[in-house]
Amino acid sequence: MTSSTANNMTTFKKMTTAMFARVTFYPSLALNVFLERAGMRKWYNRIDDNMILGALPFKFMAPDLIKAENVKAVVSMNEDYELWMLSNNAEEWSKIGVKFLQLPTIDIFHSPSQTKLKSGVEFINSFLPNETKIKNISPHHELNDTNETGTVYVHCKAGRTRSATLVGCYLMMKNGWSPEQAVDHMRNCRPHILIRSAQWKALREFYQDNIEKKNKET
Repeated sequence: MTSSTANNMTTFKKMTTAMFARVTFYPSLALNVFLERAGMRKWYNRIDDNMILGALPFKFMAPDLIKAENVKAVVSMNEDYELWMLSNNAEEWSKIGVKFLQLPTIDIFHSPSQTKLKSGVEFINSFLPNETKIKNISPHHELNDTNETGTVYVHCKAGRTRSATLVGCYLMMKNGWSPEQAVDHMRNCRPHILIRSAQWKALREFYQDNIEKKNKET
């Protein structure tokens, strides 16, 4: 197989999975709503004192998240079409005093890139109290002037895969955990997370580059 053929196949596969994600978005979102209302799943779960992992925060949920959960920032792993009309965009979050970072990632079969995962962890770290901040990590380029502390709400559509990958990276960096330890902790807090092979690969690569290498250097 030539490199050109391989590239064409990769592009075709990405286009196909992106189309599948779009077609299944509303039916699967409706299923998530049904499961939550039936008491089979929680819309979001607290992972630690400063982290919530959850499903798409609908616009009407924003005031309660701020008041009840002390949410100061939101990280969305959704693509634009997933947020449209349903969830706040950056401007809308800003109007109610919440910082927002979007790291768009195709749903279902894809995992966030290492660049996006690192950016997400830097963003989250900006809202941790000084005593629990991750050491030796650069401040996020959009938040050099922030001194707020509070909860960060990390989400995708269902809060199971894309967002769980980022939260897993955060837990590894903060606690020095392995990918397995991070996933076990998330499952204890949010049992229905779904980590597939692509997400495991991303978690292990992040661990090797950001935790394992630094441990060897010290």
